[in-house]
Amino acid sequence: MKSGNIIQEKSYAFAIRIVNLYKFLCEQKKEFVLSKQMLRSGTAIGANIEEGIEGQSEKDFFAKLNIAYKEARETHYWLRLLKDTGYLSESESKSMIDDCDDILKIMASIIKTVKTKLNLIPNF
Repeated sequence: MKSGNIIQEKSYAFAIRIVNLYKFLCEQKKEFVLSKQMLRSGTAIGANIEEGIEGQSEKDFFAKLNIAYKEARETHYWLRLLKDTGYLSESESKSMIDDCDDILKIMASIIKTVKTKLNLIPNF
């Protein structure tokens, strides 16, 4: 992985935390359904970003980043649900949810920039 690409680095680090959280939920909490959904969406964020970075065009990058954004929204949902159903405590979930929020903010900014560059947003 190239250094200096903040979204690439953050999404990869987040995926590692998601995998470790999945292992914790399975081994310690014996929770297998919600955590599997979280694992799939949480690791798909970085995978789609990686695909987009090596995409064939700016439009391909834009499409993959939008998919990654949707996966991050889904992951945010699963993390909140795991917290609100008692599988994760407030303290166990807080930094994961905060990291997911950071990734969402960065991706939203990138998406907005690429939309403008591709003339998908009218300039006023």
